[in-house]
Amino acid sequence: MSAPPDVPLVMVANRGEIALRLVRGVQALGLRALAVYDAVDQDLPFVGRADISVALSDEKGVPYMDVDQLVDVARTAGVAAVHPGYGFLSEKPGFADAVVQAGIAWVGPDAAAITAMGDKVRSKQLMAKSGVPVVPGSVAPVPDVEGAVSAASETGYPVMVKSSAGGGGMGMVIARDEEELRAQFEQAQTRAGRLFGDPTMLLERYVEHARHIEIQIFGLADGTIIALGERDCSVQRRHQKVVEEAPSPFVDDDLRRRLSDAAVRAGAAIAYRGAGTVEFVVDATTGEFFFLEMNTRLQVEHPVTECVTGVDLVAEQLRLALDRPTVFGSGNAELTGHAIELRVYAEDPIRFFPSPGQITVWHEPAIEGVRIDAGYVAGNTVSRKYDPLLAKIVAHGPDRSAAIALAIRAVAEFKIEGVQTNLPFLARLLVDPQFVAGKYDTSLISVMSSKKDKAKEGSLT
Repeated sequence: MSAPPDVPLVMVANRGEIALRLVRGVQALGLRALAVYDAVDQDLPFVGRADISVALSDEKGVPYMDVDQLVDVARTAGVAAVHPGYGFLSEKPGFADAVVQAGIAWVGPDAAAITAMGDKVRSKQLMAKSGVPVVPGSVAPVPDVEGAVSAASETGYPVMVKSSAGGGGMGMVIARDEEELRAQFEQAQTRAGRLFGDPTMLLERYVEHARHIEIQIFGLADGTIIALGERDCSVQRRHQKVVEEAPSPFVDDDLRRRLSDAAVRAGAAIAYRGAGTVEFVVDATTGEFFFLEMNTRLQVEHPVTECVTGVDLVAEQLRLALDRPTVFGSGNAELTGHAIELRVYAEDPIRFFPSPGQITVWHEPAIEGVRIDAGYVAGNTVSRKYDPLLAKIVAHGPDRSAAIALAIRAVAEFKIEGVQTNLPFLARLLVDPQFVAGKYDTSLISVMSSKKDKAKEGSLT
């Protein structure tokens, strides 16, 4: 049953699984949810679940990126707050500022904090000044290939060249020697300009055997920064996360404390408010860790933190934005059990190419200890226009072995037909010896692919 019309209305400025997650979160607090949608998304569950749904015009391209249109809808509907989710405009300071200027609460940090962390050059410099370890490399943008070669001679190979304005693993290349750096730099710079409208590049040391560890933080109204434990996001393809778990099987209590302290310092440096994530690369050989970036929004993988802390991050974001009391005390969170999140994509499970089309069968597993955050049902169409993330499987058990067992069962029982999915890949991953042992790094998927290719070659000889 819908809430009465005098109950505050919250706009969800996103789509798919995160939009449905946010709509439910808004309604769970007794508030009303307003969904906005592109015509290609009109049949997705988040549209029907919202109290009010407003169609967007796509005359300017992707409507979820249309600041003027979104603010106009919010103002006309009289919303009390706007939640951007992740992706799209969630880390665009111009959108945050436009929402606030319209007299509407922004569910997230202020525009100044988003700006400070949105540029990899400036954020790295700021973190270094705040005592947060940063990856050795250029402290200023690398203007051209000669500058890159000069910086690499000081840093040492291998190096990573990445877009200052990029994110999600896009705009990154690895060079193991000068010849490779010269061959790839200009191409990477051109790609950055095309994708992000900014050709500014950074160069830093590439950590060969890396764990990607991130700390969830939450900044309170009084300036206190709370650390909510770590997530291990080392299972990646093309620098994009596929599986996340909390706590990390690699991180011990001492490293957890040091990572959390560094993350709290990072948040304090920009007077951070709300949910944010400080990402680190950890050398799996030496244990050294370095700041990568800070995501000034809710993360895709936030459910694993919710499972092991018992904190509903979306609810706390909304409470903070609407000046309501939060559940947080003054100390860092205690972790209970183990949680693993698996991202289910509409994609070829071998080459990981998108697989758009109509879903003919959708059957979610119903297992105690397993949470499904989904964005689709049977009959929906996966459009080429947007990211092919279909759902997230989150398994929470008393320990890591139990969580893996639950995840294996959930993957086996999740039935999706009509489009290809990566479920077969996830099934292989969950029984891979390196993953099961917890002794993996960011190369795990490429190593698995290599093993499969060799096995195929062996079967042909």
